[in-house]
Amino acid sequence: MRKKITLPLTIVNQILAHAQSQEDNEICGLISEKESKITSIYPIQNVSENTENFYKMDGKAQIDAMRNMRDNNEHLYGIYHSHPHSEAYPSKTDVQQSQYPDAIYFIVSLNTKGVLDLRAYQLRKGDVDILEVDV
Repeated sequence: MRKKITLPLTIVNQILAHAQSQEDNEICGLISEKESKITSIYPIQNVSENTENFYKMDGKAQIDAMRNMRDNNEHLYGIYHSHPHSEAYPSKTDVQQSQYPDAIYFIVSLNTKGVLDLRAYQLRKGDVDILEVDV
């Protein structure tokens, strides 16, 4: 049985708007929670040399976002990014570079027309566990 998570519609819309704002490039960011409630997204600039196919969070912006979370009594819930031209499934690079085993990894695909394709995964030690997303 898949673990089921609920993502508020406001958060889904913010992630989708972020992805659509740079539809040819991967976008990325963090999702926070406070008292077991998902509260905010923190968009982070993608500083990869190949933003069409990979993401690399700007280190300073990531640290600033984590500091803001701490200052607001929030915790890291998830990490999101987009796949502009492929399905919402972790690439080999996504799995290899995952650094937060307790975070949920969200991927939104822009490779669809008129249908939201947002999926969630737990990435641990090279394993990909698919989570069911309820909006």
